[in-house]
Amino acid sequence: MTLAGKTLFITGASRGIGLAIALRAARDGANIAVAAKTAEPHPKLPGTIYTAAEEIERAGGKALPMVVDVRDEASVTAAVQRCAATFGGIDICVNNASAINLSGTEQIDMKRYDLIQQINTRGTFLTSRACLPYLKKAANPHILTLSPPLDFKPQWFANHLAYSLSKFGMSLCMMGLAEEYRAQGIACNALWPRTTIATAALEFALGGKGMLQRSRTPEVMADAAHVILTRPARECTGQFFIDDAVLYEAGVRDFERYSVQPGSTLYADLFVDRALPVPPGVKLEFLM
Repeated sequence: MTLAGKTLFITGASRGIGLAIALRAARDGANIAVAAKTAEPHPKLPGTIYTAAEEIERAGGKALPMVVDVRDEASVTAAVQRCAATFGGIDICVNNASAINLSGTEQIDMKRYDLIQQINTRGTFLTSRACLPYLKKAANPHILTLSPPLDFKPQWFANHLAYSLSKFGMSLCMMGLAEEYRAQGIACNALWPRTTIATAALEFALGGKGMLQRSRTPEVMADAAHVILTRPARECTGQFFIDDAVLYEAGVRDFERYSVQPGSTLYADLFVDRALPVPPGVKLEFLM
């Protein structure tokens, strides 16, 4: 099962999980549209669309770096059209771009509220919609969104309502699109990490270096995404996957290789229910 020759349009692919997914596909020989905002180096965040493109090319893929703001319809539409023109179509859309703000209802200002809704829910809807005309023509089309399982327990909304609305909105997009385009054979799924993932967003927004040590690397999400994206689209849609559950089903048994600090007890990510089955040997600490 390979992504050789496939074209992936990945939002937020300049760093973190998006870049890891791109690099995993690149090792198969895939074409990657790096659709992200960072064209110039950020003082705190690593990577630009151009450094990501260089890594993708070194890994064996072909890269198309593009400055894209997923809030801007014209920006997304133009980027999708350019990607399709450059590589001859689009096989896969990965909605990775996301903004996080865990402020409570009275603490978050409406400007930031609007920002996370526009990037997360609206950006997912907009990017998916823009890719659909090309996905309809693809041999094994997939839309994969990095968003949580649809679990509407009040605990997931109580402390950061604005953020939860935006992330569950992304998942609702996948549920709706999966059914709307089931007959046309376009797979629409969501993927979420069981544990916190060691990215710049985690370090600067949530918990600093201490939390990084009890997290997994982005490669666990990249490998899980690869498994999903190589499945037959007509047999794999409308699902809400957890990364290590996907990998365990695919035969992976060594999960320590994904730990930043092997042997550590890992922090469970937001929106991960305690009742979900865990692969043998994986140790979790739930913060919620």
